[in-house]
Amino acid sequence: MVASCSKTDVFVIGGGPAGLAAAIAARQRGLSVTVAEGTLPPIDKACGEGLMPETLAALRELDVNIPPYQGYPFRGICFLENGEKVCAEFPQGAGLGIRRTVLHECMIRRALQCGVRIRWQAPVVGITPAGVQLHGEFVPARWIVGADGSSSRVRAWCGLERAKAQKQRFAVRRHYRATPWSEYVEIYWTQKRQAYITPISCLEVCVVVMGDSVEEAEVDTFLASCPQLATRLAKAEISSRERGTITLMHELHSVYAGSVALVGDASGGVDAITGDGLRLTFRQAIGLAEAMRFNGMPSYARAHRKLARKPALVGSLLLNLGRNAKLRARVFPMLAKRPSVFAGMLAAHAGNADWNDLLFAGTQLVWRFLAT
Repeated sequence: MVASCSKTDVFVIGGGPAGLAAAIAARQRGLSVTVAEGTLPPIDKACGEGLMPETLAALRELDVNIPPYQGYPFRGICFLENGEKVCAEFPQGAGLGIRRTVLHECMIRRALQCGVRIRWQAPVVGITPAGVQLHGEFVPARWIVGADGSSSRVRAWCGLERAKAQKQRFAVRRHYRATPWSEYVEIYWTQKRQAYITPISCLEVCVVVMGDSVEEAEVDTFLASCPQLATRLAKAEISSRERGTITLMHELHSVYAGSVALVGDASGGVDAITGDGLRLTFRQAIGLAEAMRFNGMPSYARAHRKLARKPALVGSLLLNLGRNAKLRARVFPMLAKRPSVFAGMLAAHAGNADWNDLLFAGTQLVWRFLAT
């Protein structure tokens, strides 16, 4: 006989940042919430570990407090290739580099403070319209949230696997003990690969290499092709175990089915080159909580599509730029001479400008490109 536990308004499957954000947002709206995660905290993931200003704004809405000493501020983004350097600052303030595990611990504290029930090492084995099945126990739930990552079982269980489009790339992350040499997140470009360098403390930087294949994403191979970065890290000690992941750019036909909704990577995603994954995740979580509060899943689906539109466009543009060295050879010098164009594009991407600003910056870039 399967035991039945006390009912919860919202049952979240997945205890990473996506699941915790959805849980916190639901509790802020008066819903009872249970989170189940099959592993123990903190949960790590190979990512760039840079939080954009708008991502920090979303965390503030969730009342997630990150002590200043636990991260490292950065002013903007800098592109580098073959001695060419293009930089722009965020108009709305600094971003923050922070270890993914530290962010996760901050979110756990906030979830517990606001009354979320978290169950670690509690794998979910199935779902029904009435609730969630764990090993030996059933939990009745009004809403079920799938926040179990890009290989989501919840997505498969409720028949939401079909995607409109899907592209994948590979990423590898290392940490190095090195004093940050820049106030920016630096993106180094070589051939069809990119390396993101994010300062995460006064003594450590995060390095993520991305490419179209596993071989292209190897850190040592990238450093061999990028002497400028290799020189920076030549005497630095590797300070963490190397981690790899697949970064997906895909859109689902639907992000909910009945009382089940998906959030974060389980609900689709943009390529990691945009640096927008967590911002999207937290905004989705807030939108989903509103939908559950007012019993309106179609409104969540609309909000989800709207949130993904701009990052998907920026992701496609950056991927095309990343795969075309000749195009970069023309665009980067142009942006270096006209930093206001790059700043406008960064402002639009970071969430501080609307579509008209993005189109204006893009039009300026195209005009300058044609003029040369």
